Amino acid sequence: MTVEQTKLADCIIIHDTVFGDNRGYFFESFNKKTFFDKTGLDVNFIQDNQSKSSKGVLRGLHFQHGAYAQAKLVRVLEGKVLDVAVDLRRESPTFKQYITVELSAESRTQFFVPRGFAHGFAVLSETATFFYKCDNLYHKAAEGGVIYNDPELNIDWQLSADELLISEKDQVLPKLSEMIESLQF
Repeated sequence: MTVEQTKLADCIIIHDTVFGDNRGYFFESFNKKTFFDKTGLDVNFIQDNQSKSSKGVLRGLHFQHGAYAQAKLVRVLEGKVLDVAVDLRRESPTFKQYITVELSAESRTQFFVPRGFAHGFAVLSETATFFYKCDNLYHKAAEGGVIYNDPELNIDWQLSADELLISEKDQVLPKLSEMIESLQF
């Protein structure tokens, strides 16, 4: 496992060591001790989630705040997505900045998104199976989000507006400027 630091503090891209031969491949997708040794982050993942989506589906930008904030370790089991993390930590030097990472089953790359970030992804392949670990349980009253097309963020989702498939709930999320004062992580 190799770790790549990004421009956003504590957002990390993880490249797993894959062992392959004519039978297929094997890799260890998560080991708590190795993760700590390589990143210095002591994260206790307690919930796994998985979704399958078709091309153009955009999920996000979501977060949980307060005592229910979540760190996530995300990866793609099938297909390809554009994954996005937005720093919502007001005290951070990268506050309101974001990073995009292309994740695919082929690359087997993982992306660690710490607490205090909004997170989302758009499916770039015909279908994608998205998998992520969380270090805190979901709590409906603590959910929040930022609208995917916030002009202040100006995220390039690598798909045209007419290709995007977005839930009704995600289409009415507020702009960052409309909810920034209420953020608590």
